[in-house]
Amino acid sequence: MSFQPKRRSALKNLVMGSAALSATGFLPALAATAQPAAMPLKGNINQAVCRWCFKDLTVEELCVKAKELGLKGIDLVGPQDWPTLQKHGLESTMCNGAEISLTEGWNNPKHHATLIQNYSDMIPKVAAAGYRNLICFSGNRNGLDDETGLNNCAEGLRKVLPLAEKHKVVLVMELLNSKINHKNYQCDKTAWGVALAKKLGSENFKLLYDIYHMQIDEGDVIRTIKDNHQYIAHYHTAGVPGRHEIDDTQELNYPAIMRAIKETGFKGIVAQEFIPTAKDKLASLLQAIQICDV
Repeated sequence: MSFQPKRRSALKNLVMGSAALSATGFLPALAATAQPAAMPLKGNINQAVCRWCFKDLTVEELCVKAKELGLKGIDLVGPQDWPTLQKHGLESTMCNGAEISLTEGWNNPKHHATLIQNYSDMIPKVAAAGYRNLICFSGNRNGLDDETGLNNCAEGLRKVLPLAEKHKVVLVMELLNSKINHKNYQCDKTAWGVALAKKLGSENFKLLYDIYHMQIDEGDVIRTIKDNHQYIAHYHTAGVPGRHEIDDTQELNYPAIMRAIKETGFKGIVAQEFIPTAKDKLASLLQAIQICDV
């Protein structure tokens, strides 16, 4: 989850076939053999797309395309849009709406009362809709050392974890880089997030491992995933540098990363969270889905 791209004209139709993909100007080898969207995916990696990356489309339009492309659902969608997803047979794969902001989170006790109320209201709604994951954030350090911030998070989260456990909802804290996009954010290293998960000791608190963010702040992506997969509930993608397409213009080897995730036995969701730069944004999405379909 991050900043929103500039709005452009909504795309109404996804043009399929090698000619359309070649016109995007990237990964010509893949474009030449691209599968039609209607063809089934291998299913080893369950995929979704983040809502904010395709703001040019209405939720309804994005649902139609997501379904055509074989996605399981849409990330970062609140209760107001859940009926639209359900109409199209899609899940809200990472629910939001209980957080205050990325910068105001569980690490600051002054936010606890509001967060406890927000999450106490939202957790039953997530469960009633048949969903499982609800995002949360550490917040910015603002002078807090790592140990104090971790203890503050644990103190606050313990107030809502019994309710999450009762409703079988997982509170998922996102790892964000503090080097480029989210200066001063506290949960910016996998080790810190894992330490919090261990301190809480609940299967209803996990991490959202954002591959883009963690490549920037710590690297060593595949080893980190393999060593800590039991604490990870969800993944996000994007190209480094720039947060754009996950093609061969960027430094991450996404097929290798997806194979590593598959080898851990992961059955959750990998959500595409890149900002398309190509004119045909949905062709970029199709391409990213194919790249991750290992």
